[in-house]
Amino acid sequence: MAENKQYITQVQENGNVMISEDVVSTIVAQALSEVDGLAGLSVKPGADIADLIGKNWGKGMKITIGEDNELSIDCNVLVKYGSSVIDVAKSAQNAVTSAVESMTGVKVHVVNVNICGIARP
Repeated sequence: MAENKQYITQVQENGNVMISEDVVSTIVAQALSEVDGLAGLSVKPGADIADLIGKNWGKGMKITIGEDNELSIDCNVLVKYGSSVIDVAKSAQNAVTSAVESMTGVKVHVVNVNICGIARP
């Protein structure tokens, strides 16, 4: 089975650097794990099956690599009960943008944070 992964390609002096969407999704997940008030990604049932076909559909995020390697990131998250939903979403957007841009050198066009639920203690 052929993989349908997308790559960010950066042309360098001595060749090309290709960054997989899996690398970007790992950076996003780590950045989100450090946001106060965020309980985690909202993982859909069947995420293991989605893994087999090479997509991040069930993992709570979607990475889209557009023209000129511009990234659009959608995150489905759970917020801890008692936290300000708006403040947590803004913090998540800032954390993801900062982490991805600093680690990959690629411009993040948009980070959409979808609050899918509240996690109770």
